[in-house]
Amino acid sequence: MTGILPDAPVVHVLVIAAATGLIWVGSGWLEEAAETLAGYYGLPAVVQGSVVVAVGSSFPELVSVLVTAFTGVFDMGVGALVGSAIFNVLVIPAVAGLGTESDLEANRAIVYKEAQFYMLAVSALVVTFALAVIYFPVSTEPIVGELPRSLAAIPLGLYVLYLFIQYQDVDDAAAERVRDGVDLRREWAKLAAGLGLIVVTVERLVASVESLGATFGVPEFLAGVTVVAAATSLPDALVSVRTARDDRGATSLGNVLGSNTFDLLVAIPLGVLIVGAVEVNFSTAVPMFGVLTAATVLLFVTLRTELALGERESYALLAAYALFVAWVVAETVGATSVLKGV
Repeated sequence: MTGILPDAPVVHVLVIAAATGLIWVGSGWLEEAAETLAGYYGLPAVVQGSVVVAVGSSFPELVSVLVTAFTGVFDMGVGALVGSAIFNVLVIPAVAGLGTESDLEANRAIVYKEAQFYMLAVSALVVTFALAVIYFPVSTEPIVGELPRSLAAIPLGLYVLYLFIQYQDVDDAAAERVRDGVDLRREWAKLAAGLGLIVVTVERLVASVESLGATFGVPEFLAGVTVVAAATSLPDALVSVRTARDDRGATSLGNVLGSNTFDLLVAIPLGVLIVGAVEVNFSTAVPMFGVLTAATVLLFVTLRTELALGERESYALLAAYALFVAWVVAETVGATSVLKGV
C-alpha cells in the first residue's frame, strides 16, 4: 500500500482517519466475540471487564507496540501506550459517567483490587525501565538504557500474578455458564477476523503517523502520545460507554483498568521479547509515568467517594486531561522542556 498511495500529508491524514474507523470495526468484532465467549464460560462481570473484554479492546495498543518495535520507532509505541493509558483513566470513565442517567457505579473490587493493582503495574514498569538504565546503559544525556528480554520478564511475571488473582475470583464466584444459543465456531471466527483487521490497520496507522511526524518535525514519542494513543483508545472508549449505559458500571470500569494493566505489563514486554532488545528513553518515560500515576490516583479518589462517579467528578477528570493535552502541545512547540531527549 505504501507504494500505491502517494507520500503526501493529506493522504496520510486520510489513511489515519480510515485506519481509525477500521480499528473501530475490528475491535467491535473482537469485543463482541470475547464478551459472548466470556458469558458462555461463565465469567463474572469484573473478570469479563478486566481480562476478557480488556484484552480484546487493548489489542490495537499491543499491535502498535509490536509494529513500532519491528520498524525501529519503539518510542512511538511506548508513547502510544502511556498516552492511551492516561486517556483511559481520565476520559473514558468521565464520558461513561456523563453518558448515563445516574452516577457510574463502582464497587470495592474495582477500587481496592483493580485500581490498586494497576498502580502497582505502573510502579513495576518504571522499576523495569530503571533497571535497564542501571545495568544496560546506552547514554547519559538523555538517559537511555537498553531493555533486554531478561528484564521484560519482570512485568510479564506480575501479569501472571494478576491472572492468578482473577482466576481465584472466577473460582469463588462459581457463576453459571451460558450454554444455549452460542455458536462457538462463529464467535471464534469473528474474534479471529477482528484480530486480523486490527493488525493490518494499526500497521498502516503507525506508518502514516511516522511519515507525518517526519514531515512536520514531531518527535516519535509525542506523536505516539497524541495521534496513535487516541486512535487505539477508541475501542476502549466505545465498549466502556456501551456497558455503562447498560448499567454495568463494574464491567465498564474494569475494562478501563484491565486494559491499562494489560498494556503496561504485557504489550511493552511482549514487543521486547519478540524483537530481542529495545532502547528506552528514561528521561522521557519517567515524567510521563509520573503524569499517569497522578491521573490514576485522581481516578482512585473519585471512585472511592461513595463508590460512584458523579457528574462533577466526571468533569474534573476531563479538565485534568485537557491540562495534559495542553502540556503535550507545549512540549511539542518547545514552550516547556520537562521531557528530555524527545
